[in-house]
Amino acid sequence: MRNATRHAGSAFAGPRLAAGLLAAALLASGAWAGAARADTLPVRGHFMAEGKAAGAGSHVKGHVSGSFDTGSDVLSYTVTYSGLSGPVVAAHFHGPAAPGVSAGVLQPIPAPYDSPIKGEVTLTADQAADLTKGLVYVNLHTAANPMGEARAQLHLGRHHHHG
Repeated sequence: MRNATRHAGSAFAGPRLAAGLLAAALLASGAWAGAARADTLPVRGHFMAEGKAAGAGSHVKGHVSGSFDTGSDVLSYTVTYSGLSGPVVAAHFHGPAAPGVSAGVLQPIPAPYDSPIKGEVTLTADQAADLTKGLVYVNLHTAANPMGEARAQLHLGRHHHHG
């Protein structure tokens, strides 16, 4: 019996088991997750015409850039655009929705709407999860296209760990 016990804890299984238990303990304690929450990830999205504007020879150009702090769930953004039919009258973060699918407003983007629009917003836990899955987009609304003239689906970049 003693040999069977020693074999189960042999040098082959021991370190792997210990590492697995350590990782599980860190995750359970939140220590590991706390380190991960400190990440700031780049956010990007390119505007494309949508709705009526998409079929009207639109000249929409622009992008959303910024960062997402996974610890505070704060999304910092810069919205740059040109080529719309007229002034932006409203702007929002929408979701959850895959590209090409419409969804409700998650968070408003406050005026003024002159390009570039800069700001930050604190997301709820659900909204942050949707952002990490690529299910959040920015919509720019104009008088000619009140349902939205330009849409940028947001994507998170990867944080590279150096070790």
